Amino acid sequence: GGGEFGSSRHKISEWQAGWNVTNAIQGMFVVSLPYAVLHGGYWAITAMIGVAYICCYTGKILVDCLYVTNEEGQLVRVRDTYVSIAEECFGRRVGARIVNTAQMIELLMTCILYVVLCGDLMVGTFPDGAIDTRSWMMICGILLLPCSFLKNLHHVSTLSFWCTMAHVVINVMIMGYCLLQAATWGWSEVSLRINIFTFPISLGIIVFSYTSQIFLPALEGNMSDPSKFHCMLNWSHIAAAVFKSLFGYVGFLTWHAETEEVITNNLPTQGFKGVVNFILVAKALLSYPLPYYAALDLLERAFFKGRPDTTFPRMWSLDGELKVWGLALRVALVVFTVVMAISIPHFAILMGFIGSFTGTMLSFIWPCYFHLKLKGPTLDWGTVAYDCFVIFLGVLFGVIGIYYSFRALVKEFQIGLPF
Repeated sequence: GGGEFGSSRHKISEWQAGWNVTNAIQGMFVVSLPYAVLHGGYWAITAMIGVAYICCYTGKILVDCLYVTNEEGQLVRVRDTYVSIAEECFGRRVGARIVNTAQMIELLMTCILYVVLCGDLMVGTFPDGAIDTRSWMMICGILLLPCSFLKNLHHVSTLSFWCTMAHVVINVMIMGYCLLQAATWGWSEVSLRINIFTFPISLGIIVFSYTSQIFLPALEGNMSDPSKFHCMLNWSHIAAAVFKSLFGYVGFLTWHAETEEVITNNLPTQGFKGVVNFILVAKALLSYPLPYYAALDLLERAFFKGRPDTTFPRMWSLDGELKVWGLALRVALVVFTVVMAISIPHFAILMGFIGSFTGTMLSFIWPCYFHLKLKGPTLDWGTVAYDCFVIFLGVLFGVIGIYYSFRALVKEFQIGLPF
């Protein structure tokens, strides 16, 4: 198999794998990075670079845990998924349930956040229109229904490519405008101090924006040349770290104290904002299929492999087509993410909360723990110490981030919904 999602019959190149990783770590969440700098100052910028390095490292060691060295000194892939690694370390029943639950939360919350962002962007484009935020979310949900027909990772990679192209266009437009405003940049506004009430939310946003570990076993397993996986991961994370730190810094310098949760809401004219927001909505719609497809595959592996392996029968008929009830289930998953988006509309705070919760587990703590558990006897003391350090950071970021993000969410709901 190819991992959590995807089939080994549909091989992808290192470029296609790179598009998917780029989709995951340079997705829609870059629009909140200047907001992270607002609350974290230079520490947030440092975190954007440091978290990229850590997540690249944990992605590599997670994939290394899929392999063992045989008697001839050759690497042999004996595991396919994040879940199979957890089963080896935590036990079959407990490991599968814990990691599957965390992955489902992360993937579905990512899908929900894309829908929330679409609603925020469209209402920002038409602030005086007759359609409110919830209605825009429902309209975008209708446009996402064709995702129910996705069958393999190759198709998802194609959508991720066009998502990346939209990303490049947006970057050029927003960065170009910011550079034109260089004379008004607020250099002194970037803080060296940490606000303990707001910086953990920023840190959660940054961690969430780099979470790609869920997809990596599948991507590596589906690559036509897995030996290029490390190189692909290095360059995708280097590019992400450079861009995110520059985008967050320059965006904050341009609008400083007035920086919004979604940076496009700071753009000066309604026409310019409308063009950028339309492209961002297209990018969000193209970003949605990757986490949605992965969530579907997790559900299928857990419940729909067929009796006696799982409770329910297979979704697929013998000719490779979806059964009617299987398609209905896929449609229901899209509807579920839209309903949840309507119910939980606070984009940046919610992203910080989820990043602090499942993001630190999936990207920091578990990969390092699995590495120590499975490869411990073969590791040098420096690697062991670094793994322990990353676990410590993950626990620290997670506990502090969850506490302060939850406080902020409670406060926002006490104030009322923003529509």
